[in-house]
Amino acid sequence: MDVSRLKAIDIHVHAEVSCHDPEDPIFAEFLDASTRYFKTDRRRPTIPETIAHYREREVGFVMFAVDMEAGTGIRRIRNEEIAEAAAANSDIMMAFASIDPHKGKLGVIEARDLIEKHGVKGFKFHPPLQGFDPSDRMAWPLYELINHYKLPAIFHTGHSGMGTGMPGGGGIRLRYGQPMLVDEVAVAFPEMKIILAHPGWPWTDESLSMALHKPNVFIDLSGWSPKYFPPQIIRYANSQLGHKFLFGSDFPLITPDKWIAAYDEAGFKPELRDRILKGNAATLLGL
Repeated sequence: MDVSRLKAIDIHVHAEVSCHDPEDPIFAEFLDASTRYFKTDRRRPTIPETIAHYREREVGFVMFAVDMEAGTGIRRIRNEEIAEAAAANSDIMMAFASIDPHKGKLGVIEARDLIEKHGVKGFKFHPPLQGFDPSDRMAWPLYELINHYKLPAIFHTGHSGMGTGMPGGGGIRLRYGQPMLVDEVAVAFPEMKIILAHPGWPWTDESLSMALHKPNVFIDLSGWSPKYFPPQIIRYANSQLGHKFLFGSDFPLITPDKWIAAYDEAGFKPELRDRILKGNAATLLGL
């Protein structure tokens, strides 16, 4: 991935449609609800369509699915499918893997295989959907592997659009998205770069405190249009934390075009634009 040729790097792009497997009927209910919540198109793009979308815009991106089989019963999109697409489009795309921590040692073996044989460059955790407290020692073996390889890991934080409006929130427990639950992970695994996904509302200040306190903690700004950001996000970006924020869209729920257009009107200092849109991500990803 040649950073000089890219206009931006989107660190938060979802794969929601498999090229090989049919749509899971339980996942379909979550997609229906998230479509209403985000007011977006119910038809989700395929992985090849996503690649074409980003290539046309000269925007690099990190893609992942979410393995939430234990927490929801939803059949996952295989990590290998995303890794294969990234290998064939490495000038524009990078693959992160998602492994449900409930899978224990079997999950660790899979993670090592994905790193060593499939070129996966990081990992994605969604504690509310996966049904676990990120500080639970159950997940420690996976963290130890990621820390060993000095790879980044994205943790969903804050409110979850997935499940919003469904009876019982679709069984999703929002408390697992509290950023401070990840603080113990940042202490125990300092070689793992931790990316707190989204502005973290209603715990935004916890994310900011962690990014200020821990050198290995970063924040991606996905899942919200910048015009709706809590004001402290922009205040800290313009002062102490400009090097800690990363562009992420949450595609396909929010497109990179709409996110970047809103960013340009949100009040960030002009000199931060290149750093937040791609420079910080390039450094974190080792590009």
